Amino acid sequence: MTDPIAFIDLAAQRKRLGSAVDEAVLRVINHGGYIMGPEVKTLEADLAAFTGAKHVVSCANGTDALGFVLMAKGVKPGDAVLCPTFTFAATAEVVAWTGATPIFVDVREDTFNMDVASLEAGISTAKSLGLNPVGVIPVDLFGLPADYDAIESVCHREGMWVLCDAAQSFGATYKGRKVGSIGLATSTSFFPAKPLGCYGDGGAVFTNDDELAAVMRSIRVHGQGSDKYDNVRIGMNGRLDTMQAAILIEKLKIFPSEVEARDRIAKRYNDSLRSVAIVPDTPEGYTSVWAQYTLRLKGFNREKFQADLKAVGVPTMVYYPKPLHQQTAYKSYPVAGNGLPVAERLASEVVSLPMHPYLDEATQDRIIEAVCSALAQRTAAA
Repeated sequence: MTDPIAFIDLAAQRKRLGSAVDEAVLRVINHGGYIMGPEVKTLEADLAAFTGAKHVVSCANGTDALGFVLMAKGVKPGDAVLCPTFTFAATAEVVAWTGATPIFVDVREDTFNMDVASLEAGISTAKSLGLNPVGVIPVDLFGLPADYDAIESVCHREGMWVLCDAAQSFGATYKGRKVGSIGLATSTSFFPAKPLGCYGDGGAVFTNDDELAAVMRSIRVHGQGSDKYDNVRIGMNGRLDTMQAAILIEKLKIFPSEVEARDRIAKRYNDSLRSVAIVPDTPEGYTSVWAQYTLRLKGFNREKFQADLKAVGVPTMVYYPKPLHQQTAYKSYPVAGNGLPVAERLASEVVSLPMHPYLDEATQDRIIEAVCSALAQRTAAA
C-alpha cells in the first residue's frame, strides 16, 4: 500500500525552518528567563505589527484567551453570551466558567459561521428568560471570518460587545480588516495544528481597548496589581511560556507565505472537487487561512467515504460530529428560536481533507483522485 499522507505535516514546516527554531529555543535556555522572558514581549510586538492591534496579551492557550476577556468584562450569573453551536467546546466553556449562560445560535450552511437571524432570535430568547445579553462570541470556523458587519450592527443596537473567536482564522481578513482588529477583542490559539502554531499550548488576545488590555495583563498573573504579591482582582495563571514565544517569533516570519500556499491549495481543491461535492467557497471581500478544508457530502455515507479514503492512505477528520447544544455538558442551556437545524444537518455532512502549506501537487492529486473515486462508487451504486 502507498504510504499514508499526513493530515497536517508539521515535519515539513520544521524542515523549512531549519536551525532557526533550535537556536531560538537555545537562547531561552541560555538566558534563563523561562517565565515571561524577553521573547514574550517581542512576540507581542510582532503580533501587534502583523494585525494592527494596539495591544496583544499573550497567554497559555486559546481557551484562557477567551476567558481573559470574559473575566475582564465582569461577565457573571444572570448574563447571557451568544455563541454558535457548531464549534469546539471552548467557546461556550468559558461562558459557563463565569456562571453566565451560553445561548446557542445556528450557523449558515454556506460559511459554517454564525447566522445573524439566529443571533437575533437568541437575543430574544435571552430576554424572554430574564437574562441580560451582554456579548456575542462569533467563531471564524475553519479559517473564514464571520459576517462581522452584520453581527456588529446587531450588537451596537443592543449595547453588546463582540469577542471574535479566531482560534482558526488568525491571518485572515474581512473586507479589508485583519483578524485581530475586529470587535472589542479577538482571541486566538497557537495550538500546534493551528495555521500559526507553537510546539505546545499558547494563545493571545488582541484589542485596541487600553483598559481591557491592562486588566487582562493583571488577570494573566493571578490578578496582580503593583507586583505579584499585590493581588487586586481574581485572576489565573495564564502566562505564555517563553520557549513557545521564541518558537512563534520564528514561525511568524514565514507565516504570510504559508497563508498564500494554503489559499492556493484550497483553490486547487475547489476546482477539482466542485463537480462531486459541496466545496467551501470564500465570500467576496473575505480571505481564509484554511485551518481546515471541509467538504459537505450531502446524501452520501460519510463513514464509508472515510473508510474508502483511509484504505488508500488518505486521512480525513470530522469537525464537528455533534453540535454543542446536543452534547451532555451543554444540552441544558438555551438555544435560539425553535432550534438549530442547519448546524444539526451540517454535523452529519461535513468531512475535512488534509490541509497544510506543504501539500505538494502530486500529493494533492492523490487526495483528489481518492475523493472522486470514493464518491463515484456511491453514485454508481445509486
